[in-house]
Amino acid sequence: MTAVGRGACIFGCAGPVLLPEERAFFREADPFGFILFARNVETPDQLRRLTSELREAVGRDAPVLVDQEGGRVQRLRSPAWREYPPPLDAVRAAGPQAARMMALRYRLIAEELRAVGIDSNCAPVADVLSAATHPFLANRCYSDDPAAVTELARVVAEAHLASGVLPVIKHMPGHGRAAGDTHLALPTVSTDLETLLATDFAVFRALNHLPMAMTAHIVFSAVDDRPATCSPPMIRLIRDRIGFGGLLMTDDVGMEALSGTRAERAAAAIAAGCDIALHCNGKMDEMTGVAAAAGDMGPEALRRAGAALAARRPPEPVDIAALEAEHSGLLSGRGHG
Repeated sequence: MTAVGRGACIFGCAGPVLLPEERAFFREADPFGFILFARNVETPDQLRRLTSELREAVGRDAPVLVDQEGGRVQRLRSPAWREYPPPLDAVRAAGPQAARMMALRYRLIAEELRAVGIDSNCAPVADVLSAATHPFLANRCYSDDPAAVTELARVVAEAHLASGVLPVIKHMPGHGRAAGDTHLALPTVSTDLETLLATDFAVFRALNHLPMAMTAHIVFSAVDDRPATCSPPMIRLIRDRIGFGGLLMTDDVGMEALSGTRAERAAAAIAAGCDIALHCNGKMDEMTGVAAAAGDMGPEALRRAGAALAARRPPEPVDIAALEAEHSGLLSGRGHG
């Protein structure tokens, strides 16, 4: 079985080079994996060194994650990496060929990630666009039609897997009806449960076979008065009614939608039934508290973590130049039928 870290956490690091104190902390805390941001990225060679050093710190092939959606949420940028339009803009530009375009886009992205030692991407975004969707999320969505979101999210996930990169579907059970930015405040969605199950939640139910997912820091008042990340009834709904059996991580516990200290937020999420607490800012004093609060994964979380890592597979051969040419053609309209 794939070696899995015992710590119920994913952590960031402070900069482009792993510091000695970070190396020592990671060796002791043994987190499930790591996540990178723009502050960690300079050049491809530097990034390959950093991802290698992170894995050496824990002595295993730990997953290294990033948010590389393309558009505004893109941590690896030009000139070393390709730039992409926001997903919603790209889907609209490709028209009836949107699914093929998204398959190409994320195959290219995943190939770039693997080349620098990143083997998990926080995508697809499976949130359904609505009139209420906050601007921080709106053009990261794929469509306002749940069926279209399901199709596009599926091809995005499959493109990652074909390149040996694990997708993390987000934001479970659905962020599209939230009118607030969860980085700043806690939104409440008051839609009735049957409507949610038939629309926003249905997308995640159709994709419940995927290996990893990230929660939404949103209150769904039809289920609970706590944010989904820290809500036992919502986590039960995710497991039972949405049917997600994979590894469930929180969105960043540093976001202000959650209350309490970072450590208290992590503890509440794990107690609610999340498998992993995600802490992103790389601040050592916060990470030590979060590691202690989240503790070690229990047997079921360890099983799901092992299954997720076992879904990593060797990349399928690909002609990058051909993919780039076809992708450009679809975005420009040349591929429309």
